[in-house]
Amino acid sequence: MSNIFKPGHNCWRVAHAKRSAVLIDGENYFRAVRKSLAQARQRVMLLGWDFDERVEMHDTVEQPEGPLRIGDYFDWLLKKNPDLDIYLLRWDTGALKSLFRFNGLKTLIRWYFHPRVHFKLDSHHPVGAAQHQKVIVIDEDTAFCGGIDVTNNRWDRRSHEDSQALRRQPDGNDAGPWHDAAMVMQGEIAQTLSEYAEQHWRDAGGKKLKAVTAKADCWPQGLKADFSDCPIAVARTLAEMDEQQGIQEIEKLCLDLIAGARKFIYAESQYFASARIAAAIGKRLSEADGPEIIVINPESAEGWLESQIMDSARARLFEAVRRQDQYGRFRMLHPFTAEGTPIYVHAKILIVDDQFIRIGSSNFNNRSLGFDSECDVALDASAIADSAAAEQIESIRNDLLAEHLGRDERDVRTLIADTGSLIATIEELGKEGRRLRPYQIPDIDAVDAWLADNDILDPRRADDVFAGIL
Repeated sequence: MSNIFKPGHNCWRVAHAKRSAVLIDGENYFRAVRKSLAQARQRVMLLGWDFDERVEMHDTVEQPEGPLRIGDYFDWLLKKNPDLDIYLLRWDTGALKSLFRFNGLKTLIRWYFHPRVHFKLDSHHPVGAAQHQKVIVIDEDTAFCGGIDVTNNRWDRRSHEDSQALRRQPDGNDAGPWHDAAMVMQGEIAQTLSEYAEQHWRDAGGKKLKAVTAKADCWPQGLKADFSDCPIAVARTLAEMDEQQGIQEIEKLCLDLIAGARKFIYAESQYFASARIAAAIGKRLSEADGPEIIVINPESAEGWLESQIMDSARARLFEAVRRQDQYGRFRMLHPFTAEGTPIYVHAKILIVDDQFIRIGSSNFNNRSLGFDSECDVALDASAIADSAAAEQIESIRNDLLAEHLGRDERDVRTLIADTGSLIATIEELGKEGRRLRPYQIPDIDAVDAWLADNDILDPRRADDVFAGIL
């Protein structure tokens, strides 16, 4: 049993997984989802921030069976299997844009009258909050949890080409390079996530769910597991409401993992806008024997408003953290293609040493850690009987770095072993081609002036200055 996962404090439950695997980027994710869906016998549940029935699940490695478009694929599955029911729960506010997708609207209207497709908009959240989790559960046997929605702009290959015809959206435009991650799990953990999804469905006012009475083996055929026979923790964020207690398990888990790191903290997040997370990082950086800390962010947030708010918060927090980095152990970096195109980072990953990996829907921002509905899963190598688990977590981290640097994972592993440093490895291997570029504060004078009047890393008031908007 893990010493760090504490149900009721930094996680909801810890459940056993027969096997699990980390899925990096959209092509691998959609291939695994497609294969699991094909084996469903009775019930599919999907919780998402968004759902776009026009998504095409391309595969450049294997020949997929059935239609590429997810909406057509669902129709194909329902026709093949008269015992299958599909439940879709998505954020109500985000669903408004569906009204402007004519073909998608036709599909939703058709599904509305389908006896085995159950579509519900989730309004069980405070005004301004989002149902942001991304969970798929198939027959209570196999579950997916991570940062990837079944929506457009999410598909990409790990090679992240500058131009990619398969990334073209319904409007004909290339969505651009996109980096993301999720985890697939089989066993008791799938039953736990099914219970989680069922509760959200009921809270949203959904009709009675069809019970799963005959499970199939829904593990994606041909997918090699990264971990076997392991406990996995489920951590949540839920906003406080009249009938609901606020839950901040994810924030507590992240803080506990940061506090316990020995050598390395590697994080990927869409945003860096939580003063509590920044304060925890700053504290470790001020220690003489603290860990190296790498944060991978997109160059800029999506959208004008998000960019204005999130990028401003990031600049202030980065500079506040940098001033505590007495030993030069902190780097914030952005991935770029060889031709200089920014790769958008949407993944939500935290890897600590070779012991812990956390993947889910939550970012390092206030919304994810206290306001929106979020779901993460985490794994502790010390709680796994297989002695190779720690080596596998290390390999996943090195593989992510190799992807960002356009290198082979063996090159990264060898150089880390030689230098004992992630930073030295990144700087040595990232001199040309695909690379990670250091973050540059856009207006250091303005940041200096603001920080002079605001001690934003003071743990007694951390996040107060950003509360409610980030």
